[in-house]
Amino acid sequence: MNTMSSQGSPIPADVWDQQEMRDALARREISSVYRLLRRHGVSQRQIAALTGQSQSEVSEILKGRQVMAYDVLTRIAIGLGVPRGYMGLAYDETTAVRVAATADSPHPEEDESVKRRKFLAHAAAVTVGAAVFGADSGSWVSHPTQTPAPGRIGMTDVRQVEAATRALRALDYQYGGGSCRDAVVAQLSWGQQMLGASSTDIVRQRLFVALADLHNLAGWTSFDTGLMDSARNHFGQALDLAKQGENEALMANILYRMGRVYLHQNAPDDALKVFQLGQLAAQNSGSELAVGILCANEAWAYAKMGSDEQALKLLGRARDEFSRSNIAEAPAWARFFNEIGLSSMIGTVHTELAQTVDAKYTRTAIPALSKAINNFGDEYARSRSFNLTSMAINHLLEGDIDHGAKIGRQAVDLSESLKSVRTKQRMEPLRQEADKRRNNPEARELADRVARFTGTESAA
Repeated sequence: MNTMSSQGSPIPADVWDQQEMRDALARREISSVYRLLRRHGVSQRQIAALTGQSQSEVSEILKGRQVMAYDVLTRIAIGLGVPRGYMGLAYDETTAVRVAATADSPHPEEDESVKRRKFLAHAAAVTVGAAVFGADSGSWVSHPTQTPAPGRIGMTDVRQVEAATRALRALDYQYGGGSCRDAVVAQLSWGQQMLGASSTDIVRQRLFVALADLHNLAGWTSFDTGLMDSARNHFGQALDLAKQGENEALMANILYRMGRVYLHQNAPDDALKVFQLGQLAAQNSGSELAVGILCANEAWAYAKMGSDEQALKLLGRARDEFSRSNIAEAPAWARFFNEIGLSSMIGTVHTELAQTVDAKYTRTAIPALSKAINNFGDEYARSRSFNLTSMAINHLLEGDIDHGAKIGRQAVDLSESLKSVRTKQRMEPLRQEADKRRNNPEARELADRVARFTGTESAA
C-alpha cells in the first residue's frame, strides 16, 4: 500500500524527492512525471482531478505531448503538491521549506558544523585551487535547473541581468531580503537559461560574472530571511561562476558575505577562515578597499572570540587599507565601505569587545556608531537598525539605562518596517542586556518589547 501524504493525497509523500522524479521535474518533462506517478499507483483520473485537466489532456501528455506554458506548469505543480522550485518555477513557502530548509529545520540532513566545513573546503578549492581543508564539498551544491535556453545571447541580454540585480539589491538594502528574495530567485530561473545559449567569449565571460552576482544576491537575501541552506547553496554556485568569469573581486565579495553568515551563526572560527580566503581573493584583485573590508570582518570574528589584541590589529589594518584606497576605482560591490561604513565596523567590533572582553570598549564604540547612524541614508535602513541596536547595548553597558532604552526603542521602531529575520536575531544581545536590568522600568519595558518583536521570552 502506498504511503499517503499528510494531506491525504493519493501521491506518496516521498515521491518528489526520488532522483528519477527530481530529474524529470528539473527538465519539466510532465509526461515522465505523470508516468512515474502512474507507476506509484496514482490513476489517470486522480491526476486529472488534482491538476484540473481533463482525462483526455492527461492521456495526451502521457503519450508525449509537451507542456510549455508557465501558468499550466504552475497549476500542475500546485495541484500535485510539487515544490515549485523543483521545476525551476518561482519559489513559494513550501519550496522554501523543502528545497532550502530553514535554519531551524527540525530534521536537518547534516549537522550545521559539517555543512560549514563542506562549504569551507569548497571555497578553499575554488579560491586557492586545492581542497586545503581536506573534505570534499559533497552534494550540497545543487545543479542549475535544466530549462530550454534561448538560441543566442548578446551583451544587451547580460546587461539586463546586471540591471535587474542592481535594482533588486537596492530593495534588499532598504527593505530587507524578504522584500525581494522571490523576485531574485525568479530572475535566476530566467538567467540560468542563458548559460545554454551560444555567444561570443566576451559575452559568455561577462554572463558568468552577472549570474555569479545574481546568485550572490540570492544567497544574501536567503540569509536575511533565515534560509541558511539556500544561502549556502547560492553562495557556492556564485563562487564557481565568479571563478569561471575570472573575477577575483567578486569572489572576495561572495566569501565576505558567507563569512557574515557564519558570524551570525556564532561560528567565528569558521567565519575567520572564510574571511581569510576572501582576503586572498581581494589581494589578487588589487583592491585595497576590498582587502580593508575583509580585514574589518576578520576583526569582528576575533572580537567574537574575545581576542581583543588580534581584533584591534586587524581593525588597524582595515583603516590603513581604507586610507590607501580609491573608492571610485574599487569594485562596485565594495564602494559601500566609505567613511560611514568604516565607522559602522569600528563601532560594531568595539561593541563586540565591550561584551566579550571589557566594557571600556564602549568609549570607542559609541562615537563610531553615532557617526554611522547620523549619516546612513534611508537606502541603508537595515544597517542603521543594526547600529542603533549596538548603540543601545553600549549605553546599557555604561549604565546609562534610560538613554539606552530610548535608542533601543528606536531600533525596534525601524526594524518593524523591515522584512529581515536578521534584524530580529541581532537584537537578542540587546534583550539580554535589558533583561539584566529589569529593576529599571525603562529597561524592563524595552526587554519586553524586544521579546514581543523577536518572539523570544524575557525573564520573569
